[in-house]
This record gives sequence, structure tokens and C-alpha cells, in this order.
Amino acid sequence: MTVAAVEAGVPPLVEARTVVEGFHEMIRRKTEGDIVPWIERGRGSLVASSANGIARDVAAVRVAIVTSWSNGQTEGQIIKLKLVKRQMYGGGN
Repeated sequence: MTVAAVEAGVPPLVEARTVVEGFHEMIRRKTEGDIVPWIERGRGSLVASSANGIARDVAAVRVAIVTSWSNGQTEGQIIKLKLVKRQMYGGGN
């Protein structure tokens, strides 16, 4: 019931959600051909800053969508290392 009230009160939020869902669908299906229409649709919604950022380097985003390579494991290790260093030097407070 609360979601329906928010959606009724803020229609641009509904549009933004569908735009984001469209991007997730591209990633899941690995269909980079839909990126340009997505950017145009995104520029007219609440996620315009993300769409503009993707448009700045659309070639890299296309490659990221279709390849199976990921640096998630590396990023996770870096985050863990930074956390430990902050704790050691008192920066985590």
C-alpha cells in the first residue's frame, strides 16, 4: 500500500525505476545494443546524471556489458585491506 502511495505521488520515481530496471535487464541479458536508447530515456528521468556518465564512455560500458570479465574479487580485497588499515591507525572511529 505504501509503494502505491509513493508511486501515485511521485510519477517521475516510477519512470526512474523502470529506466534502472531496463539497465539491469541489459546487464543480465548482455545486450549492449540497447544502450543508446537507454541513454536517451535515462536523460529524461531522475537518473539523468547516470545516463550522462554512461554516455561519456559508452564504448567502455558496451564492453563491460558483453564481457564476462570482472574485477569484483580485486575490489573486495582492496576494500578489506583499507578497512584493516583504518582500524590499525585509528581512522575507523
